[in-house]
Amino acid sequence: MRNTRFAENFKMAGSFSKTPGSRRGLGVFVLGALLSLGALVGAAEPTVVDVFTSGAEGYHTYRSPALVVAPKGTLLLFCEGRKTGRGDHGDLDLVLKRSTDGGKTWGPLQLVYEEGGMKKITIGNPCPVVDQSTGTIWLPLNRDNNDCLITHSSDDGRTWSKPRLITKDVKRADWGWYAMGPGNAIQLTRGEHKGRMLIPCDHRVNGKTSLQLGGRSHVIYSDDGGKTWQLGGATGWGMNECAVVELPDGKLLLNSRSYLGKGRRGISTSSDGGLTWSKVTSHEQLIESVCQASMIRYSWAEQGGKSRLLFSNPATTKGRHHMTVRLSYDEGRTWPVNKLVYAGSAAYSCLTVLPSKQIGMVYERDNYKKIVFTRFTLDWLTDGKDKVREAE
Repeated sequence: MRNTRFAENFKMAGSFSKTPGSRRGLGVFVLGALLSLGALVGAAEPTVVDVFTSGAEGYHTYRSPALVVAPKGTLLLFCEGRKTGRGDHGDLDLVLKRSTDGGKTWGPLQLVYEEGGMKKITIGNPCPVVDQSTGTIWLPLNRDNNDCLITHSSDDGRTWSKPRLITKDVKRADWGWYAMGPGNAIQLTRGEHKGRMLIPCDHRVNGKTSLQLGGRSHVIYSDDGGKTWQLGGATGWGMNECAVVELPDGKLLLNSRSYLGKGRRGISTSSDGGLTWSKVTSHEQLIESVCQASMIRYSWAEQGGKSRLLFSNPATTKGRHHMTVRLSYDEGRTWPVNKLVYAGSAAYSCLTVLPSKQIGMVYERDNYKKIVFTRFTLDWLTDGKDKVREAE
């Protein structure tokens, strides 16, 4: 039917072009034909670009991606450059690539921070946040999953300050293993804590024998534009890497990798800016195989009339594959929309909203052989049921 209508529109447009004074009619029918073509092909499929490839540019493997949009619209993709092997510990550096054209092309690899040359010092767990009042990009990171450091950039990610140690401010004495992110951090936009920068983290308590008994998610925060950082509250046991979003009433929603053995994400909320967290519950819709995930806000209700949250992870209870993006319209209570992005091997991911209002996403794929960037529209994600006007 659509093919027939498309052909008929162009046939009629051709007949109009042969009659005097028919330019207006021609335009109408050509427009109709183009609309028919749009209905035929639907929303554009996502584009995919390989950004980091294992074995290239001096590193054995690239892992733990974090994606953020800088104040000038530049995309910054951070990750761990693992020099000699795939393992989580060893000679790891924090590296970066920048894109100034919305992710179509990416610049050369930049070394953000490393220590010890070829020594086995682990630098990683990027979790950037932009201070919207100053434009400064803050980047927390870890050394050997023990010390906590922070660096910043004021020039769109071109250069970075020497990292400063903040371990004593954000880590308790009885905590051992510690990780920032990796993934998204946020800045609060409303309520009494407006302007607070909040970093999702996790830790293990010394003396505990397992992640189920000794691991928790927690947050750290800054209320003075990144000058100082403080320790927020922690969840119940069994939680790990996490993501956080702000809710319309000022509450925070924390979504955690869970070691409770239920194959579901752990959910908790905070009513005091992250100082305390509610009892963890398991979300039945958000299946997982114990892996990192990403969760961000796409829009507020006052922006386009709908509140939208996005979530991505390998949607399976075994293995790491079937990278899927989900959409919630009710502040994360339900996730009625889900779309498969990649059926093959896929693990850690990170979402962002691009200046064009398209959705940007990076994720590890093909058994950690690469980190790719993909972009898609809300129209594609919802099969045409929801869309926003994209920026030019």
